[in-house]
Amino acid sequence: MTYEATPAALPSEQEAELARESRRNLIALINSQTETQRLEFTDDKGETHTVTLPTSALKLLDEILHQIGNGNAVSIIPIHAELTTQQAADLLNVSRPYLVQLLEQGAIPFRKVNTHRRVMYQDLISYKNKIDADRLDALAELTAQAQDLGLGY
Repeated sequence: MTYEATPAALPSEQEAELARESRRNLIALINSQTETQRLEFTDDKGETHTVTLPTSALKLLDEILHQIGNGNAVSIIPIHAELTTQQAADLLNVSRPYLVQLLEQGAIPFRKVNTHRRVMYQDLISYKNKIDADRLDALAELTAQAQDLGLGY
């Protein structure tokens, strides 16, 4: 079975508030030392269903609720997922041709399926973390230079 994610819509203010309230109620369960948690849900017919979840799943749910509570859309990508060049470009917020150029230069590993390139999500995130760290280093260096020159930063 495959699942093709569609762009998530931003949550409404009501959804964001509900996410914030739900997150506050979830905190006690997440801080528990047990490996699993039992939750009860009531469906639209009033029937109660009990679900046992690993505490690690509740931590992920907490992060999802945190993002929705801040008004952000959320999508989940498995760490071992293979992405198309368009999906990878969208995640990096760059154009597809620029991403292909990065792939061909060897900046990000990829494989070909027939004529199509596929990028592992974890390779893409490793590249993103590296360029983010490089940017922070450059910013710190520029800040230090500005301070040395007495530019008031």
